Amino acid sequence: MTRFLGFALFLSIACAIIAGVHYYFWVRLVRDTQLQGAARHLATSLVVGLAALIVATALAGRLAPRLGRVLAWPGFIWMGTMFILLVILLGSDFLRLLAAIAARVASSAGGFDPSRRLFTARLVAGAVLTGTAGVTAAAVRATQSEIAVKRLEVTLDSLPAGLDGTKIVQMCDLHVGGLLGRPFIERVVATANRLNADVIAIVGDLVDGTIEQLRPVVAPMTGLRARHGVFFVTGNHEYYNRSGARAWMKEIERMGIRVLDNQHVAVGDEHGSFDLAGVPDHGAARFPEEGPAENVAQALAGRDASRPVVLLAHQPKAIFQSAPLGVDLQLSGHTHGGQIWPWGALVRLQQPYIRGLHRVDRTQLYVSCGTGFWGPPMRLGAPAEITEIILRAKPRP
Repeated sequence: MTRFLGFALFLSIACAIIAGVHYYFWVRLVRDTQLQGAARHLATSLVVGLAALIVATALAGRLAPRLGRVLAWPGFIWMGTMFILLVILLGSDFLRLLAAIAARVASSAGGFDPSRRLFTARLVAGAVLTGTAGVTAAAVRATQSEIAVKRLEVTLDSLPAGLDGTKIVQMCDLHVGGLLGRPFIERVVATANRLNADVIAIVGDLVDGTIEQLRPVVAPMTGLRARHGVFFVTGNHEYYNRSGARAWMKEIERMGIRVLDNQHVAVGDEHGSFDLAGVPDHGAARFPEEGPAENVAQALAGRDASRPVVLLAHQPKAIFQSAPLGVDLQLSGHTHGGQIWPWGALVRLQQPYIRGLHRVDRTQLYVSCGTGFWGPPMRLGAPAEITEIILRAKPRP
């Protein structure tokens, strides 16, 4: 009952925001341009219909999966387009405000005459719509191209010299289900295997759906190959599925992938070793029936502190636990690098880091932009990646 009430409240707030955004679109693109007759009715109907499409897509995905799959592409494309249009339209309004202030300062004649105001409104509306269409097309095309391999070298002070060059291939935020299916997984597996990794780390948000829906879709993951194994930690989306994170962890183990659930394992050979640790998603505490909460201290308990440790933690905010405990390197995702610029500015309100390599005390943190996408099939300024992380030993005198 509590979850239902929470969903109802969230839906009400979301509907109010969606309605407000689309009313703003109508004001700027229909009312201010003074469309008349059939054109005005058509444009108004389109704005109302697009607002309803977003709500219908969200509800169908939760209550009627078959209908949800039908609505997914148009619904999520418009969701992303809506954000891009909002940003461009707000930017144009800001520029118009500056121009109006400058004109008023330079002349005492007052504001624009009505005919000039209408011309400006139509000119801006045309430019905004053209720009939005171009940016949207580029953002969609970015998700259809080959996934880039990003190579990164990270020096760990206590890494044995014999392990210099150890290769960890990180993938995260694949979000299989909905708009991403088996062909996408097959491409990811083929790309990862070509890198001849020592370790493959899947850092959460692998799936968006139930085991029954997605078992054949994720089946190619059994083909992942790495010298010391393939490892997985949960992301927040594993807990949102009706089958639950606990069931998915069992399924992933069945596929031959080791789940690290507040645990660590030794990785290495006769030349030395390091510890690979993993924790559940930061939000796991809200789902006690699905397993333990994130606990970095527990994941590190009993390990040899003289060896370096690499931590897999879906959300970057785990750094607030890992840095005080002396973790050498934390690998995270979750943020998608913002996915569609400038959404990252809002993500920053919830996460300390959005993308790239950072240092917190002696702990290094790498935040991936993610391998798939969630929601809109778009990426703008945050390309998808499979990350090839090369561990380097600190040169000894």
